[in-house]
Amino acid sequence: MVMQIQDWALLWAGVIGGGVAVVHGVLTQKLMVAPVTAQTRLSPVIRRLTAALLQYSTFNWLLGGAALVVVAVTAVAPQAKLAVGLLVGSSYLFAVVGNFWGTRGRHPGWALYAVSLGLIVFGLWGNIA
Repeated sequence: MVMQIQDWALLWAGVIGGGVAVVHGVLTQKLMVAPVTAQTRLSPVIRRLTAALLQYSTFNWLLGGAALVVVAVTAVAPQAKLAVGLLVGSSYLFAVVGNFWGTRGRHPGWALYAVSLGLIVFGLWGNIA
């Protein structure tokens, strides 16, 4: 199978998205989860839930990046690429808007997910055009 340029775009969108997710997870754990879970006045249930909820977006973005890589390098139907691209793209769009709004644009995550989102759009363009 020869990968088309749209497949390469989806592949790189997944690599960028997954890479940002890993960095996001490490920083979230260090800067947010650890200080919250160190609070002894919080119940153990709240501390566990806080950790899980703060890392949910990390898991979602990492899984989305992996899914983009898989659909890029395998011979799946265009409808499957479209479904994965729309699902992951919507998640990355939320990352762009949320990070930009929450940090007033002073966070590199929004720009990296915007690049990834642009690559998803380009990668899907050949499947829907």
